[in-house]
Amino acid sequence: MGWMLGILFAAAIVLLILSFLQTKQSAAKLEQHIDQVSFSLMDEVNQLQQQIRNVEFDTEIIVHETGILADSPEHRTLLKEMLDLQKRGYSFESIAAEKQLTIEEVENFLSPFIKTRDERSNDGNEG
Repeated sequence: MGWMLGILFAAAIVLLILSFLQTKQSAAKLEQHIDQVSFSLMDEVNQLQQQIRNVEFDTEIIVHETGILADSPEHRTLLKEMLDLQKRGYSFESIAAEKQLTIEEVENFLSPFIKTRDERSNDGNEG
C-alpha cells in the first residue's frame, strides 16, 4: 500500500510539472498572437493617418485652386455638424433646434450643398 501511494504521488508531481510546461507554452503562443494583432492594428492606424493627411492635402489644394476663402474654424465646424445631421436624415427644424438657430439660417447654410448634391444626382440620371 505504501508503494502505491508513492507511485501516485510521483505521478501527481510529473503531471503537475507537465501542466506548468503546457501553461508556459500556451502563454507564449498567446503573447505571440497578441503581438501580431498589435502590429496589424498599428499598421492599419498608420494607413488611416496617411489617408487622412492625403484628404487634408487634397482639400487644401481644392480650396486653393478654386479660390474659395476659408471661413472661420467655428463656421466650418458648425457647417460640418449641420451637414452631418442633414445627411443622417434630420429635418431642418430638428437641426435648427439642435444648433439653436432659426430654420431660415439652417436652410441658408445648407442650401448650396443640398442643391449641388441634387444637381449631381439629376445629371447622373439623364445620361
